[in-house]
Amino acid sequence: MTQSLPCLHPNPGWTGAASMAPADSSLSDTVGKHCILELYNCDSAKLDDEAFLRTAITTAAKQAGATLLNLITHRFDPQGVTGLALLAESHISIHTWPESGYAAVDVFTCGDHTMPEKACQVLAEELESGRHKLTSFRRETPGCIAGAERDPAKTANPL
Repeated sequence: MTQSLPCLHPNPGWTGAASMAPADSSLSDTVGKHCILELYNCDSAKLDDEAFLRTAITTAAKQAGATLLNLITHRFDPQGVTGLALLAESHISIHTWPESGYAAVDVFTCGDHTMPEKACQVLAEELESGRHKLTSFRRETPGCIAGAERDPAKTANPL
């Protein structure tokens, strides 16, 4: 049975999804959302294709409503790729093991305008994951920055 990300995600902000957040919390009480995604039974060729992964990460950031500032990737010999996307809102990282069909993904975004779960969904689909596990949580806002504006700065030349 294939499960969709909304079914596995404990707090995606989608209608009908269960929430693990306390009843009195709201997005304004958090600095951001953090998702840890395990992708299994992925297309091994895609996991080892640095150019493909760069495109997939860029698409994931865009679909999450995030601003991509920089993207660094490295292909290992004989196989595997690590990628790190620096976002105005935080980051997306991916580490792949093509020989096992596995990828470890981390997506953290600050602000109320982004949806890191969407980035996870894009990556799971692009890598043709046969099975996945998504764990997420909200990062609490420290009291010292609770009153500060948390929207990312607008960049003159976003990617």
